[in-house]
Amino acid sequence: MNQRICVVGTSYVGLSLAVLLARRNDVVAYDIDEQRVERLRRGESPIVDPDIDGFLRGDGLRLRATSDPVEAYPGADVVIVATPTDYDEQTNFFDTSSVEEVVADVRRLEPGATVVIKSTVPVGFTRALRERHDTDRILFSPEFLREGRALHDNLHPPRIVVGDTGPRGELVADLLTAAALDDDVPVLLTGSTEAEAIKLFANTYLAMRVAFFNELDTYAATHGLDTGQIIRGVSLDPRIGDHYNNPSFGYGGYCLPKDTKQLLANYADVPQTLIGAIVSANTTRKDFVAADVLARSPRVVGIHRLVMKAGSDNFRSSSVQGVMKRIKAKGVEVLVHEPELADDTFFGSRVVDLDELKERSDVIVANRLTAELRDVADRVYTRDLFGHD
Repeated sequence: MNQRICVVGTSYVGLSLAVLLARRNDVVAYDIDEQRVERLRRGESPIVDPDIDGFLRGDGLRLRATSDPVEAYPGADVVIVATPTDYDEQTNFFDTSSVEEVVADVRRLEPGATVVIKSTVPVGFTRALRERHDTDRILFSPEFLREGRALHDNLHPPRIVVGDTGPRGELVADLLTAAALDDDVPVLLTGSTEAEAIKLFANTYLAMRVAFFNELDTYAATHGLDTGQIIRGVSLDPRIGDHYNNPSFGYGGYCLPKDTKQLLANYADVPQTLIGAIVSANTTRKDFVAADVLARSPRVVGIHRLVMKAGSDNFRSSSVQGVMKRIKAKGVEVLVHEPELADDTFFGSRVVDLDELKERSDVIVANRLTAELRDVADRVYTRDLFGHD
């Protein structure tokens, strides 16, 4: 089942899908960022993902890259939209302008194409977009990917959800299941609005789990208890399970902060307390961590890595940044060690190499403990107990 596919956006979601589908289909990766396009043309990945690197270096992908929409859209059977939809604090909604622009261009240049929105959007967005363009060729299909493991998660999907119960939904589901390496992947065809809600509720549940174990850790630390023992005992219940339970500085990254806030905004006229508490808990956790660091009376605090997860290059909305800002607000000097940063400063703090961070810092704050900090473990502040995300 060879399809002509255009994937718009080459970050984690878009690029992983482009590589996944180019194993069996003719795929054009379209991005307005010329540097990303040039790297793809050279067979280089613009994001950190070892599986994507491997496929791009190998043979057999029917993948080309362009920054020209006139080259990207005409002739496409399917257009997958994976552009950023950052949360707008002023409007309390995702900024969906990039998605709307892509859909308008596709409707103008290739109106017969099926548009699959992979960007996270508010509940009800796709239905409104269909009505605005008077077409049923627009559908939503949520992604459930981990940063740094995006292609792996597409090759081994825990489930595939498509927001269309007709033949176009079946087409998209067939494309994704055919590209997966696993057999018998659960598939759910549902309404577009239900699919949008599935994405937001799934990520909010994960955020709730992060918040729960972080507040457990806050309680234990405040009372001098062994957090690890408590978590192990709680997680032995098979209904709870031994996963996603490692304390941190809070949830962050591309999805959880914005998705929880968007879901809360969708509850504007619906009674709730839990969703609001999940959002508030993330702020409370950063307050506790910053206060706990400051209680050690440091003159200089070092921040070891801004990235959210091991094997990722993303530090957008990372939880440690909130901790850093709170510490700086108290007048304490903060140094940052982050190899992914090209600049000499980050929000007014000097970016230094690892040796200087170790030499000058009274306390080194690390969301996740790594081997390169073992020699200064007595000065490392972390809530990492189990060494995993």
